[in-house]
Amino acid sequence: MTDITNPIFHDVDKARAHLEAIRWPNGPICPHCGDVDHATKLDGKSTRPGVYKCKSCRKPFSVTVGTLFERSKIPLNKWILATHLMSSSKKGMSAHQLHRMLGITYKSAWFMAHRIREAMREPIPEPRSMGGPGKIVEADETFVGGKEKNRHKSKRAKTRLGGSWGKETVFSLVERGGKVHSRHTKSVAAKTLRPILVTQLQGDTHLMTDDAGQYRHMGKDFKHSAVNHSAGEYVRGEAHTNTIESYFAILKRGIIGVYHHVSAKHLKRYLGEFDFRYNQRTATDFERADLALKGITGKRMTYRRTGEWATA
Repeated sequence: MTDITNPIFHDVDKARAHLEAIRWPNGPICPHCGDVDHATKLDGKSTRPGVYKCKSCRKPFSVTVGTLFERSKIPLNKWILATHLMSSSKKGMSAHQLHRMLGITYKSAWFMAHRIREAMREPIPEPRSMGGPGKIVEADETFVGGKEKNRHKSKRAKTRLGGSWGKETVFSLVERGGKVHSRHTKSVAAKTLRPILVTQLQGDTHLMTDDAGQYRHMGKDFKHSAVNHSAGEYVRGEAHTNTIESYFAILKRGIIGVYHHVSAKHLKRYLGEFDFRYNQRTATDFERADLALKGITGKRMTYRRTGEWATA
């Protein structure tokens, strides 16, 4: 349950204390030399709130140094609220909505949302980290992008890309009862998808797919079951792809109904956002937001690096 009256969303000092408790549960950690709990809080009248000085390297720092929030002019309580809103909104929250709710410019809200998505993005799973004995993993692909007939003539694809005219390909793996991992791929060809499956899945995984041609020879690497969607078959015993189709339904509702347009350049961040919420679906809204806040450490994203805001 979300309580937007919580002081951490309205008071900068309470927000800072909340972030310090998440990042430094055992005391302040100097981002310059890594010394733990060996810093003094500076309380002088000329010092801005929340600044510490490391006793080892003698350098000042705050809880946002070395994070995605570093050097931001937006108050910390608005960062905490934005992270909470994006973590608790099942289908996402647009930059326009953040801009209206937080009282900041659209340009700032767009950049803020991308930094929060970067915090949500989980690292690529370790090789052979999905599946295993008795585990079922479903694999499927979907396409992101508008219809070609709705595009300006100069923007229409000249060739067939990613298995669909001009659309971007998303390939996802979901372990039943476990996590999902999605990635933006060049195509749905077997030569593109097979290396992903072989790298991420353990060899004794039971792989479930539809009857698409790129999966026909996956039985060489895994125990493979497929349902024949082209013949109207969607479930045969425990063989189905309903789990991954349900995830795609949430992804598509978010992209079509909330974001409307997602550029190829930033698609990986949006996939990270939807994967994060799905993978933390059993957590409360506050627990999910706190996990996202833990992901800000050790990452930096400048406005120039993010890209031209008006094109995404």
